[in-house]
Amino acid sequence: MPDLIKLDFVDLVLAMALMAIAIGLSAWEKLGLELNLALATGRTILQLIVLGYVLDFIFAVDNVWSVLGILIIILTITAIVARNRISQKIPLVLPLVWIAIFLSTSLTLLYTNFLIIQPDRWYEPRYLIPLAGILIGNAMKAAAVAGERLVSNINQFPTEIETHLCLGATPQQAISQYRKDAIKAAFIPTLNQVMLIGMVTIPTFSSGQLLAGVSALEAVSYEILIIFMVAMVNLLTTILITKGLCRQFFNDAMQLVR
Repeated sequence: MPDLIKLDFVDLVLAMALMAIAIGLSAWEKLGLELNLALATGRTILQLIVLGYVLDFIFAVDNVWSVLGILIIILTITAIVARNRISQKIPLVLPLVWIAIFLSTSLTLLYTNFLIIQPDRWYEPRYLIPLAGILIGNAMKAAAVAGERLVSNINQFPTEIETHLCLGATPQQAISQYRKDAIKAAFIPTLNQVMLIGMVTIPTFSSGQLLAGVSALEAVSYEILIIFMVAMVNLLTTILITKGLCRQFFNDAMQLVR
């Protein structure tokens, strides 16, 4: 198996030139994206360099608390990002998102670690950190889409919901369809990805393993595992976050709170 081709400083500068070309194209077409592209480039470089040093430190320390610490930080940041997209006005959205992502990710990782991968240590950084990172990132996007859709629908159709309540429906029954629509809106992209993966694109994770010299069949095996984990996490996250959000819209008298 050939050795991995390492990228030096010159190679990274040439990679940055791609973003410079993108900025030039934006200016040429007068798209107004130059500043955003420049900021995105700077943030990407800074964030990934910091991440590289942090992961090197965690792998060197090889301690359960350092592994759990970085995962809690990642989880908290993603929960804040998802909360900001859903709503900052509704109380308890941040803990709801945090708990939903935590539960869905933890349950899936426990299942995978103890029944499938079975590493020597359950907190093995080589497996736990990248898998958890992939799941948390996907769960964040699913939670944001589902939460945003649900909040938008409830705010858009309060009269219809109140009519159902007046006719004797429970709060859960009154917004059941809106909740289902929100879950579907967040999960359909994942479902499409599961159905089309390998036919249209080579997944990012598999591409990284192939570049690292892993055999194609081994890379595909891990991709199958990851895509099924992502599907599970996304569906469970959307179910939990929409159920939690629904309770925030009704008071103890089962009246809609606007």
